[in-house]
Amino acid sequence: MLRTALFGGRHGARLLALAATMLMVLGMRPAAADDWTPTRPIRLLVPYGPGGSSDVIARAVAMEMSRDLGQQVVVENKGGGQGSIATMEAARAKPDGYTLILGHVGTLAVNPAMMPNLPYNPTKDFAPIILLAKLPMVFALNARVPANDLPSFVALAKAKPGTLNYGSAGNGSAGHLAFEMLKTATGIDVVHVPYKGTGAQLQDLLAGNIDAASAGLPGLLPQAQSGRVKLIAVGSAHRLDAIPKVPTVAESGYPGFESSQWFGLLAPAGTPAPVIARLNKAGHAALAAESVRQRLAQDSSEISGAGPAAFQAFIVAEEKRWGEVVRRANLHAE
Repeated sequence: MLRTALFGGRHGARLLALAATMLMVLGMRPAAADDWTPTRPIRLLVPYGPGGSSDVIARAVAMEMSRDLGQQVVVENKGGGQGSIATMEAARAKPDGYTLILGHVGTLAVNPAMMPNLPYNPTKDFAPIILLAKLPMVFALNARVPANDLPSFVALAKAKPGTLNYGSAGNGSAGHLAFEMLKTATGIDVVHVPYKGTGAQLQDLLAGNIDAASAGLPGLLPQAQSGRVKLIAVGSAHRLDAIPKVPTVAESGYPGFESSQWFGLLAPAGTPAPVIARLNKAGHAALAAESVRQRLAQDSSEISGAGPAAFQAFIVAEEKRWGEVVRRANLHAE
């Protein structure tokens, strides 16, 4: 009887139709950032093998993101092709938020210049989520090299062009590009010796089989503390708290110099904005976690947190900057 009284007749029919329309409109409203909730585990592809900086950062962040999202973020290491194999797989994955890639300076800024047939486009095939952190490159010498700082190393290299060498974790690696940038800035001629990974590179640096190297601080600091290597400069814009007496390259006479690895999360292009927003929120929650902050501090990494738009602009600028280094040094993928 009540329904008849309220919705009977012509006016009642109109009210019912209006109510139904309003329910449809409300049901079709755009989803808010928190409306997307994953219902199964998320894959986080890491384009390098286990144990390196990329792997360490990915696992620390994935653990905290899992807490925030209520679903496991599973790290999968897929090395090969200078990081291009995993990155290509992520580019071709379904854009639904369940496949992510750990972006890196090598895969998104260096590879486009070194690999003319790169099977992905860094700025078109991905939706940036969050720039996680930057890891400054540190320049080091074997203890027997007769130089104690960057100016004396440059003087030594210029006095003996082509006779000193430096190692890297591989052709196109962050350490390789950092030293090539240093060569351009200083005008020195030193020979590149590529290795298959940071471990082999540092082993030969300690043995004196190579004169110099550029790498992240974690692998170098224990050896510097034991006196087996000398740290002569850092590639960041400011000194590192862990080694406050080691000046930056810029302070050593080369203004504007900056060289760092960086790491960020991306999804395949076309991933819906609410999904990106929710993953960005989880990324920020991870960076705010004390466990992640302590882990990054151990490596002297600088936390970023730049969002999708800023991260996209950063990738474009880095691709241009490192592309110039690759072209000046005439570097090519193996």
